[in-house]
Amino acid sequence: MTKYAVKTGGKLYLAGEYAILTPGQQALIKNIPIYLTGEIDTARDYQLYSDMFDYAVGLETDDNYSLIQETIAVVHDFIKSQGLEPHPFRLSITGKLEKDGKKFGIGSSGSVTILVVKALAAFYEQDWSVDLIFKLATYVLLKRGDNGSMGDLACIAYEDLVLFKAFDRAQVRSWIAEESLVDVLAKDWGYQIEIIKPALAVDFLVGWTGQPAISKDMIKHVKSAITADFLEQTQAAVKTAASGLETGNKELIKTSLQGASHLLKELHPAIYTEELLVLEGAVQDLDAVAKSSGSGGGDCGIALSFNSDDSQKLIERWQVAGIELLFCQESL
Repeated sequence: MTKYAVKTGGKLYLAGEYAILTPGQQALIKNIPIYLTGEIDTARDYQLYSDMFDYAVGLETDDNYSLIQETIAVVHDFIKSQGLEPHPFRLSITGKLEKDGKKFGIGSSGSVTILVVKALAAFYEQDWSVDLIFKLATYVLLKRGDNGSMGDLACIAYEDLVLFKAFDRAQVRSWIAEESLVDVLAKDWGYQIEIIKPALAVDFLVGWTGQPAISKDMIKHVKSAITADFLEQTQAAVKTAASGLETGNKELIKTSLQGASHLLKELHPAIYTEELLVLEGAVQDLDAVAKSSGSGGGDCGIALSFNSDDSQKLIERWQVAGIELLFCQESL
């Protein structure tokens, strides 16, 4: 009996937060190799287990397992459309994107959804493209009413630094309500996913404030403050940052990310907590730039450092301030 194992990581935004909720806007999003693992094999009955909870379930409705169950339902619909017959399995998910019950804010729901899609693709021996995996996972979250941009899913699926262009999610939701799964997947949704390869040595650091924030709640709180001017200036900052990375221009990277950070501060006071302000300010007089990442209100901030000695100084400053180094990647 074959057991299949798959894994998915997390994500954090470099730039483009909140603007990316608007179709046509872009964001830079970086994959974080802190992993969830899924193991799946044939069983007599459906058995689902996640180490987030202290019990297992089948396919009977369960609030804690609803995301996993709904992902399975969508993938099984797709499997049937391909002429295959679903059959029972045991799926075990381990590896928490949290510590002491506090989530890191690096994309847990997106990671779980992508993980389940990948696990089922392996189980049914389907060689699905990364784009199809992204679309299936996105379909699940849109059907569930998720209010995110789906940029997290793009980054997690592609496991790289991506430039993501947002699509019209309301349009896709209307298709989901009116058309078959296969027809919806076959359509051009209008998103773009481009992998960005930096042309310079830069360390990527993630600092965790220890304060969890709920992205969907922050989005509800902040979304009404978004203006056309914010969108235009954020779009310019994102494009400049991407260009700086691809051409190896660290000054462009610094100024664009500082600009994106300033725009977030101006957008809404809830985004930058005191801890995130300290995290950002710790790069003073270092060859580095830092900012809040994602919806803000807690969770994580990121830094790009262009000098290994300065990277170490930043880590030490964060430590003194009670900010935990969650991840550090040398030469992004």
